[in-house]
Amino acid sequence: MNIDKYEEAILNCRFCFMCRHLSAIGNVRHTEVDTPRVRAAMLYGLRTGTNSFDDGDFIDALYRQDLSACCVHHCVNHYDENGLALAARADVVEAGKAPEAVKALAAELAATSSWKMAGKGDVAWFLDATTAADKEATAAAKKLFAAAKAAPATITGGCIGKALKVLGFIPEAKAAAAKFAAFLSEKGVRTLVVSNPAAYDALTRDYADFGIKLPCKVLHISQWILQSKIKFARKPAAPVYPIADDFMRNYDGLDAPEKLLKALKAETKPFGTNDEETYCCGEGAVVLDRLNPGLVGELAKYVAARADDPKKDSLVVASAYVKKALSAAGLKAVTLEEFAAACL
Repeated sequence: MNIDKYEEAILNCRFCFMCRHLSAIGNVRHTEVDTPRVRAAMLYGLRTGTNSFDDGDFIDALYRQDLSACCVHHCVNHYDENGLALAARADVVEAGKAPEAVKALAAELAATSSWKMAGKGDVAWFLDATTAADKEATAAAKKLFAAAKAAPATITGGCIGKALKVLGFIPEAKAAAAKFAAFLSEKGVRTLVVSNPAAYDALTRDYADFGIKLPCKVLHISQWILQSKIKFARKPAAPVYPIADDFMRNYDGLDAPEKLLKALKAETKPFGTNDEETYCCGEGAVVLDRLNPGLVGELAKYVAARADDPKKDSLVVASAYVKKALSAAGLKAVTLEEFAAACL
């Protein structure tokens, strides 16, 4: 099984309580089954024959996980409980035990794996569906490109493999990834700018794991803004609360969002009760809002309860997914693109 690659996490996490407070799902459901320790224990039981994928509650717990990777990032031994969870999902799919809703969503995502490119040039901007649905973030990005006197081609389209991998459909994820890499090669793209942190993580980490070589350099838009020659004339007037991004911080160790806020001379304040928790409402699970929108709503309420002044505090996020979830809970959230464009 795929989980056999994570034996160290199975054997150690099942006895450890140290990161229990970092399980976002456990914090809103108040259930031990939604903590890393119990998930590891259940997967240990799967290997010893005392648990099975025939248990629907077990499967549901695996697909409820927020996959923020907070526990891995802050674990003193860095046991990869997050990788274990992803491997378990792949085993569920291989065993033919994926829930019907998951299978239907995977089929829908696989069917969207096609793209179009508007414009020409070896620099392109991947406008993924999640970011494209946020008109303000999209407009802000275009303002920034204009301010930099840049005219990248715009690539639009569907799944590039990330969501399929997260759901456990590995062959389908690899096929989508290979198809997107071939598309970029065919179009002659040499630099690809992405707004979605999930897309950035897919292109920089997942593709390498799949053995797929990209023909281009990949930059998150915060990295691109930092290296551009944009002149920002305005200093942010009010303090802001940056929300650490699951992919940027916990998966990729990328500090470009923080460097961008510093370059913009933003006054930042710490958000929440500690700087280890995730406040991204299941961003790491990519499509949790499609599978369990009610749970994402509860995660957003949890975040809102930790704001100093929910109606006035300005939150800056790296993802349109996070902005949508937090805004639905009544919080004032803007993407990095919007915040930077407001400083032009």
